[in-house]
Amino acid sequence: MARKRRRGAQPQPQQGPVTLVASNKKPCQPKPENFCEVCMDEKEKQEMFNHNNKCCHSFCSECIGKHIASKIQENITSITCPDVNCETVLEPEFCQALVPQEVFDRWMDVLCESIIVGSQKFYCPFKDCSALIINDGEEVVRESECMNCRRLFCAQCKVPWHGDLSCEDFKKLNEEDADAVVVKLAEKKKWRRCPSCKFYVEKRDGCLHITCRCGFQFCYACGATYTPNHGGCQ
Repeated sequence: MARKRRRGAQPQPQQGPVTLVASNKKPCQPKPENFCEVCMDEKEKQEMFNHNNKCCHSFCSECIGKHIASKIQENITSITCPDVNCETVLEPEFCQALVPQEVFDRWMDVLCESIIVGSQKFYCPFKDCSALIINDGEEVVRESECMNCRRLFCAQCKVPWHGDLSCEDFKKLNEEDADAVVVKLAEKKKWRRCPSCKFYVEKRDGCLHITCRCGFQFCYACGATYTPNHGGCQ
């Protein structure tokens, strides 16, 4: 006997087989422990990189060191396994011995910079310095001194110090006018230009014997090269 369908009930569609979509990522296939997947050479066990079994890929210490150095050169903070399909992040504690100390220090600097809010950091406006400067935001400051190159800059405009000219007026100047402002300010402040590197130097105290940051020694009064026999300038 056929059963009556209840009023309002909808017929259930017939369910077919479920199709599973495979992942695009290739499964990690373990390689021989002493085989480097970068240089494709077999190495001694002590020459292989030990990353505490974070992934199944194997590389020699030399290739990992070069990989890290190249990424640091690109200012990449999170350095991953050299395998293009692997997202395992290399931890600095396992890599310090693989790169020169200056490269590792640069890695640490890049990591520290990456956690600082963008609005709180900028770089020294002098191209031959470019040291990282942190704005703590406690007060509005205009005239500031770079702790690395010891030159003055405007913390609001992020440019070399423009003297008595307001930030608004300075922004209206073109590059040639801006250079003229710096020259005029140097004359007013009686700054002396280093005969070697041509950067302005300001003497705040001490004698007239100046040693520029480039290493050149000269007399602040007359600008001549300083020698042991130099004298007479006041």
